Amino acid sequence: MARAFLVVMDSVGIGGAPDAEQYSNGAVADTGANTVAHIAQACGRGLASDGRLGPLRLPTLDAMGLGRAVHLASGAPALGLGREPQGSWGVATEVSRGKDTPSGHWELAGVPVPWDWHYFPDTDPAFPPDLVSQVASLAGTDGILGNCHSSGTLIIERLGAAHIRTGKPICYTSADSVFQVAAHEDTFGLDRLLWLCETLAPALHDIKVGRVIARPFKGGPERGFVRTPNRRDYSVAPPAPVLTNWVQDAGRRVYGLGKIGDIFSMQGIDRVRKGPDERLMAHLHDLVASAEDGSLVFANFVEFDSLYGHRRDVSGYARALEWFDTQIGALLPKLREDDMLLLTADHGNDPTWVGTDHTRERVPVLIAGPGRETLGHIGFSDVATIVARHLGVPVPD
Repeated sequence: MARAFLVVMDSVGIGGAPDAEQYSNGAVADTGANTVAHIAQACGRGLASDGRLGPLRLPTLDAMGLGRAVHLASGAPALGLGREPQGSWGVATEVSRGKDTPSGHWELAGVPVPWDWHYFPDTDPAFPPDLVSQVASLAGTDGILGNCHSSGTLIIERLGAAHIRTGKPICYTSADSVFQVAAHEDTFGLDRLLWLCETLAPALHDIKVGRVIARPFKGGPERGFVRTPNRRDYSVAPPAPVLTNWVQDAGRRVYGLGKIGDIFSMQGIDRVRKGPDERLMAHLHDLVASAEDGSLVFANFVEFDSLYGHRRDVSGYARALEWFDTQIGALLPKLREDDMLLLTADHGNDPTWVGTDHTRERVPVLIAGPGRETLGHIGFSDVATIVARHLGVPVPD
């Protein structure tokens, strides 16, 4: 019985979103943002040489159609990419309003977001007084730190010492519909942080804030602070059954890798495996060897986005892509004859762009498995249909 492996390369966009002018980083519209093409250009010009050298080398992804997808999406060439695809490939365009994780993943799973998310203003302070009071009351502190838009790594670097000294949680947001709380695992406590975010989530979900995210970290002011893998997302539940539900309702097993369980509030997920991307890749290889017939493995590799896109680290993003390419190249020969591996993304995060937020882009759809087809332009939700049909699972109207 056929199996499917749906892998989201978080933020690996390919430009060309037809409504990019409606989205921005600060005062700069996302028009022209192109994560893959701009990384390839930077590599070709010697501008991405920290820990790597030369042109962007993605032989596996390119053979699956990445270079062709970049050109179809945006009309732009991806320097060094563009081989004749050996499998099925296409380009997906999102219709949901937003350029965030839940919007992208829900629509990839078959359900576009039917409402407008609530976003906190890019002001200082960013949060209303009643929310600040609620957080402080639950945390047992006389206030919070942050209360602004920020990169997560930058805000713990700036406020980590004050957090340890005062005990106040660090609260911040971004251009996404999120309320994020960072706290030290040892001095504040991981369980206390998770309880705080879980308790806050229902009221924030009611006003359509998409996620409340616990961002634990460790370290100190002398050696610096580092976020741990114990992040937890408390997300609004999808408004209708999604791909994972369709598969589970058909009596099949569904595995979530990375933050998939959090994104879908565990709807339709039987088992979850978490960890940094290197560990998730080991889990993916293991499940290719061991997952049951008819099962779905739904994975998110977040570090393209969290470690390199938001930090505007072009070299780091290029290194991550090249590592991922090598790992997928080793995985492909392990697939069974009737397996499908579908690689895609949920939005862009062009590391050459201004600001630190996601960029509105089309995404690649690269498929290894039965058949060889040029899909052309499709919608995000068509990805769910492709996977469901491969598994022989009914697709709801």
